[in-house]
Amino acid sequence: MRTSELDYELPPELIAQRPLERRDASRLLVFDRASGDVRHRRFGELAEELRGELVVVNDTRVVPARIPISHPRGEVLLLERVEDGLWEGLARPTRRLRPGRRYGPVELLEHLGDGRWRLRLDGEPAGEVPLPPYIGIPLEDPDRYQTVYARDPGSAAAPTAGLHFTRELLAALDVEQVTLHVGLDTFRPITVDALEQHELHGERYDVRPEAWARIRAADRVLAVGTTSVRVLETLAREGSLAGRTSLFISPGFDFRRVDALLTNFHLPRSTLLALVMAFAGVEQVRELYRLAVEERYRFYSFGDAMLIR
Repeated sequence: MRTSELDYELPPELIAQRPLERRDASRLLVFDRASGDVRHRRFGELAEELRGELVVVNDTRVVPARIPISHPRGEVLLLERVEDGLWEGLARPTRRLRPGRRYGPVELLEHLGDGRWRLRLDGEPAGEVPLPPYIGIPLEDPDRYQTVYARDPGSAAAPTAGLHFTRELLAALDVEQVTLHVGLDTFRPITVDALEQHELHGERYDVRPEAWARIRAADRVLAVGTTSVRVLETLAREGSLAGRTSLFISPGFDFRRVDALLTNFHLPRSTLLALVMAFAGVEQVRELYRLAVEERYRFYSFGDAMLIR
């Protein structure tokens, strides 16, 4: 597959800059793969669209990972805790930074290439919420970039399909939890011409044995977000219940445990869009995105959602 097939036209004003006042007030585009039917709903009506699925969410929690530095003025973005006090992260301006130097609470140890560093952090992360670069408005309430079920700190970005849930809506559903700590690789743009040449370095995941037993036995599974999909399909291939996954899901992939997908609208040339196309079909997703633009859906992290079943 050519990476250019992941391109689409998006008016900039459809990139959501703020979350809605109520999480489940977002719109929900519903696509039935068998019939081709499309419906326009509200997220709070999700339970009416389900068919008894076990709803699997990613309970990772975003850490305050964006740490400003001075002299030179820049920032460090924590990506993943390696061990106590040691992290991998992005630092800029990389060309002016030196290994062995301390910048505020951060000591840079080794440059790993492409702006990535191995570093030592004093104490626990105490920076700012790491909002994506396409959001240009400060977030008034940092908890709005966390899901209501966020539990295990470790992510550099939110699993955004879960941001729409309220506790009341969750109480009406049959829910199970898995954990995948979202790193930069999930959102890193694809820069190669052929999709199969793109590599993921991997992200940490963890699933309780009793959770996997329920998921494996379920008649139907709804994965909330692409991160949940990657965990479930990793385990369906006899993966360990804890470890790292570099599973790259693209068109032609054989889904073994995910029967329905709940997801936001993703950036062009992203691995997330490739996964959605793998699940629903390349041309079908192209048409759904064209329709979403025409219907003025809100895109990206604080945008609307799509249910594919």
